[in-house]
Amino acid sequence: MVATWVPAAGAVLAAMTMATAAASQVRRSLPEPLPERPGNVFLVGEEARVKLPPSSSSWRLTDYEGRTLRTVEAAASVALGKLDAGFYRLEREGADWVSLAVLPRLKAPTPTTSPICIDTAMSWFYPADRMPAVYSLAALAGVNRTRDRLTWGNMEPSRGTFAGPTQYDASADAAARAGLQSLQVMHGSPAWAGPVGKRFPPDLRDAYRFWKAMAKRWAGKVQAFEPWNEADIDGFGGHTGAEMAALQKASYLGVRAGNPAATACLNVFAFHNRNQLQDLADNMAWPYFDTYNLHHYEGLAGYPRLYADHRAVSAGRPMWVTECAMPVQFTGSPDRQELTDETLRDQSERIAKVFAASLHQGSAATYYFILGHYVEGQTQFGIVRKDLTPRPAYVALAAVGRLLADAKPLGRVGAFDAPAEAYAFSAKPDGKPAVVVVAWAREGRATLALPAQPTAAYDHLGRPASAAREVELTAAPRFVLLPVSAAGALSATPAPPAPARLAGKPSSVVLQALWPDGSANLSVSAHKLPATDAPSVPVFVYNFGAKTVSGTLRATGPAGWKVTPSIERLTVPPMGRVEVRLTIDTGAGAVRTVEKVRVEGAFGPAGKATLAFRVAPERSALAGLAGPALRGAGEQAAWSSMVSGDGRMSVTVEADGGILVDAEPGGADKWAYPKLDLPKPNGALTGADALACDVELLEGAGTFRAIFDEANGASYVVDLMPQPAPGARVKTVGLLESVIHGAVWSKYDPNQRLDLPDVASLKVGVNAGTTRVRYRIRNLRWVRAQK
Repeated sequence: MVATWVPAAGAVLAAMTMATAAASQVRRSLPEPLPERPGNVFLVGEEARVKLPPSSSSWRLTDYEGRTLRTVEAAASVALGKLDAGFYRLEREGADWVSLAVLPRLKAPTPTTSPICIDTAMSWFYPADRMPAVYSLAALAGVNRTRDRLTWGNMEPSRGTFAGPTQYDASADAAARAGLQSLQVMHGSPAWAGPVGKRFPPDLRDAYRFWKAMAKRWAGKVQAFEPWNEADIDGFGGHTGAEMAALQKASYLGVRAGNPAATACLNVFAFHNRNQLQDLADNMAWPYFDTYNLHHYEGLAGYPRLYADHRAVSAGRPMWVTECAMPVQFTGSPDRQELTDETLRDQSERIAKVFAASLHQGSAATYYFILGHYVEGQTQFGIVRKDLTPRPAYVALAAVGRLLADAKPLGRVGAFDAPAEAYAFSAKPDGKPAVVVVAWAREGRATLALPAQPTAAYDHLGRPASAAREVELTAAPRFVLLPVSAAGALSATPAPPAPARLAGKPSSVVLQALWPDGSANLSVSAHKLPATDAPSVPVFVYNFGAKTVSGTLRATGPAGWKVTPSIERLTVPPMGRVEVRLTIDTGAGAVRTVEKVRVEGAFGPAGKATLAFRVAPERSALAGLAGPALRGAGEQAAWSSMVSGDGRMSVTVEADGGILVDAEPGGADKWAYPKLDLPKPNGALTGADALACDVELLEGAGTFRAIFDEANGASYVVDLMPQPAPGARVKTVGLLESVIHGAVWSKYDPNQRLDLPDVASLKVGVNAGTTRVRYRIRNLRWVRAQK
């Protein structure tokens, strides 16, 4: 269809408000290289001079395509003259190469609303004397915002005592001098604040005071704060959406108290587990974040669903993607950790694709991960090397920064199944308004027909290219600039609209349920509820206001449950914290694996406070239900072994129908999953609510899960509840409504939902915490709740 695009009013208003605030704090002029030219980064028109390691043989100057441009005699420093824009290397036999970049000079300061950003982790990776050089590289590439890291305990060694000048202050100062906007984040509690460093502090007043102090300390230098990094995954604490909401509320109030002009971001999600996302939304957290923040490392095909999941709970706030990439692997020397020539090209070609696809989905700020040399395992994330010299991907970032400056999505050009993938943006390349189309061929070569004569075109490194209306494309992206008037003539699908901005005012009263460490089941964003007659959980009521507040609490749960607070009327002084015991009586037992409990507080002028959390009752009515057995489960030939690393595993169908699993998983990430191939049709119960079975844990420990594999290769996973206990035969279930797509390891599923009739195989296995695990499965069956 032919469309003229107008950004949603709410998104425009939010962007204008944030731009005004940013402009008032950031002074920005055209960046100039530092005198020493760190990283061998030069501007077009400059004489390029590069220092070389000692050598008795000559060097070859080569370009991005590997073509030899000239021979350079050995010397401590060589003059290469004025080079065109691009990526270059000096190479010689038997030695590491030396790289340099030549960038077009920016013709206009990078707009303070430009979405092109980079993660630097400056304070962790670089000493203070090197920080100006790194920030200079970011500024020369047209970057608007950078993301840093801090360690809470280094800034606040003991409660209420803050350190003097630190590397974090040096980073904030250096970024401000470079004219860059800064985002600061952390992901650990100091020992004095709590017993588990990767978890949130138990007392949210510690988070409030810390972020208040940081926002005040760095006012005018650090514009935005993320209260925690990836709290939704085990590595950074493994928190539920409800826990993330409670920390967010306290941290937002702290940031606002320290600097009302600062941007208080959402503590960022690593994944898009819909249960955790909705759990956050159920807590009405949206008045407490200025931006909705997320991370992703998925392939482009997963972006529509990924962003849709986040967009649905963003409450109409601007989405910031504060880490993203499609990372690549290095081979060869573990000391160099360098990419092959082919992989260097692949990494550089992915830069524009990631930015274009992310901005099309509605990101207002996309931070590529990461500027500096950084590896995890065999994955090389960095786009510059250890000595700051560039990889081609850095030059590709500079092309994005210049040509997609201030980019706003207009739409996707062409059909979704077309050979070319192309996105159109309203942007300000070189400071001049234009329509910028970013396009590439999905496979091989493709042609893109444009409705108007381009004013300019560039390859993915920002080098001038042929500006024809018929654009010949390869896997390497192409930037094509069109007049603003051409927007209405493009045949395209508009970008996904931003959701309506939800209204709401933050309350100074915050409610927090405090659960034991290790009680969370992240796949369903719930905490285990013990199978006792009337379990209870402590709920804390905080007052972050300046005046004493009084109010009431009201708690509700599912039908048939009785949820009772120990105190219904209470008074909380300023910065006070009052404990209330919440008793949860489930009656005859839960009929679902996960249920919701809600606590509402009414505190007069201080406003309303909301706490909503999910529980996974260990006393489940579903686990005891009968149902049709899984077809083939009693046949030895239907089972096969899947185990991590070079591990050992056996699956034995016993005479009495039990399935005995004995595994010694290998590798660092240990897992063992016996696979049951199902016949066609698979016999799944129509309207089934869960997969049920009995599990007897004979040896070892771990987290038990069920995985459902569809015929198309897509897989969905769910934790079993309750978890098996050593030496006991436990009736357990995997709730089908709680399955999540294995986005990192599964094939993409076009409809992004588990279709039970299409399940071709399933696994009941364990992510092991021990070197050996033995367990027995019995009575595998489909069950449906009794209505």
